[in-house]
Amino acid sequence: MIPKETIQNIIETARVEEVIGDFVSIKKRGVNFVGLCPFHNEKTPSFVVSPAKGIYKCFGCGKAGNAINFVMEHEHFSYPEALKYLAKKYAIEIEEEEQTPEQIKALNEQESLFSVTEFARKYFSENLFNKEEGKAIGLSYLKERDYNEDLIKKFELGYCIDKWEDFTGHALKNGYNLSYLVKTGLTISKDGKHYDRFRGRVMFPIHSLSGRIIGFGGRILSPEKSKAKYVNSPESDIYHKSKVLYGIYFAKTAIIKNDNCYLVEGYTDVMSMNKAGIENVVASSGTSLTNDQIRLIKRYTPNITILYDGDEAGVKASFRGIDMILEHGMNVKIVLFPDGEDPDSYVRNHRTSEVEDFITKSAKNFISFKTNLLYKESENDPIKKAGLIKEIVNTISLVPDGIFRNVYIKECSSIMDIPEQTLMNELNKKLRKKIWDKNKFEAREEIPEPTKFVSEEQIKIDVTDSEAQEKEIIRLLLMYGNDEIVFEQEDERKRIEKIPVKVAGFIVSDIIRDEIEFENKIHQIIFNEFSEGVDNENIPDEKHFINHPDENILKFTIDILSSPWELSENWKKKRIIVGTEKERLKISVTSSVLAFKAKKVDKMIIDNQEEIKKTESNEDRLILIQKHVTLKKVSREINEQLSRIITR
Repeated sequence: MIPKETIQNIIETARVEEVIGDFVSIKKRGVNFVGLCPFHNEKTPSFVVSPAKGIYKCFGCGKAGNAINFVMEHEHFSYPEALKYLAKKYAIEIEEEEQTPEQIKALNEQESLFSVTEFARKYFSENLFNKEEGKAIGLSYLKERDYNEDLIKKFELGYCIDKWEDFTGHALKNGYNLSYLVKTGLTISKDGKHYDRFRGRVMFPIHSLSGRIIGFGGRILSPEKSKAKYVNSPESDIYHKSKVLYGIYFAKTAIIKNDNCYLVEGYTDVMSMNKAGIENVVASSGTSLTNDQIRLIKRYTPNITILYDGDEAGVKASFRGIDMILEHGMNVKIVLFPDGEDPDSYVRNHRTSEVEDFITKSAKNFISFKTNLLYKESENDPIKKAGLIKEIVNTISLVPDGIFRNVYIKECSSIMDIPEQTLMNELNKKLRKKIWDKNKFEAREEIPEPTKFVSEEQIKIDVTDSEAQEKEIIRLLLMYGNDEIVFEQEDERKRIEKIPVKVAGFIVSDIIRDEIEFENKIHQIIFNEFSEGVDNENIPDEKHFINHPDENILKFTIDILSSPWELSENWKKKRIIVGTEKERLKISVTSSVLAFKAKKVDKMIIDNQEEIKKTESNEDRLILIQKHVTLKKVSREINEQLSRIITR
């Protein structure tokens, strides 16, 4: 259990824009931040973060919450795990007891897998730094590559002892379930026997966006050609290769800062670049780039620079993956290192300034790079040249932005010495075909039948429904409960006396006095908490409800407080005064309470009329008719007051 005081400290310390900024590229717009929603695929930003309120809201898919909810939703954390993540981020100490074997078994499956991978990381690290075999083989190899201890610890490298079941046996002794060891891929079980997958390998932990260990890569150090140089964890409930980039946890802040992401091939490329102080770098770990990985990078920047070794054949093999990047509307540049060099070797043999200078000067726009590379091969072959034109135009057609397409056409025309119009004609054919392919299944060869109009029953509007009025009352309480409105009254000497009253106090006392209840349960719960706060002279503020333990209340609060709009600063610059709700708060509060009461009285009138129809007793009917007269009088008085306020 995490103490309440610690939880409160985490809630008060965590800044929602900082927490979300670790996972999503958000940019300041007015008082809020906006970005592309991480919960659904979108091209236009609809994800809004409000630092003032401590909340986020996507106006596209509807996801909303606070810093804790975001981490839970995005990383599929439990509430305690989200708290621990934020505590670690903000260096808040949480006192925890060591887990017993019984507690380990009680964890849910996903948490059990994370528990296993974290246990493995610690054990492999212990082997690397403190076991003779780990120091002699693993640590000496890493130091030969000029990796210092700080870098090794940053990436949490380790070593798996070269014995059949060294790790597996150790994990079983510590209460870990064999099935979870197998599911994470750390242990292989075959014919009733089990052994370590990564024995005799230097271990590279693979981190999720939040820093949790989701898998491993292991590099063998023996010269045996029969064994694969690298072995990776298999797919599991926590590790999906197509959705992960090695180093993204360490790179995301630097990617946002530099507005660029360097993409390399392997683990050591990432580490060497980091050693040189270049941190905005991730690796695809030798796999073909996927749409999920591209979207992951796009969260932080639209710019990607791919660093290749000197092998042109390898670059050609990756063209399809780069075309996918263009389809996502990203800007792609290519850097080709000299023959025999890769990012790892180049960084180890050059100073950081030389590496940065080489990348800056060598980076070429992908379409220009591709055109130059293929043009050299087809220059004296008309057939190949025609094929090149189609290939390049096909790539340009993937770019979603029309202006960029025109720029690329101009540049490629110059490189290949082909008229722009020729390329443009071919491009237009491609684009028309795309549109046709997209819509061909919707085409209709036959003339559609005349539309048949079927009469439908009109939707009945419940004139007694007070949902909107209830919601408005709760909104005012949440936004202005602790603000004051001033009422005036005459004293005994007929002097005007000003009496300040808190909004919550006025609303609560007025509604309770008339014994009115809310139809919506969430509205009633929130109202009750304000009522208790008024009684105890400790009125809750919006933050209390934004961090409410009841998830339904939390989401309702965020929905009601969120807005995709905010007043532009240009109004102030042009000296155009725009009145705010706060300036006329008294009118808003009093009119909302009266409107709520009016709805309630209308419902009472209708209910009473139904009773009059049903009753058979003349005496009861007379009583109900008298009640009807009284209710109508009350309704008129309320509506007259409301009319005077509105027209004031």
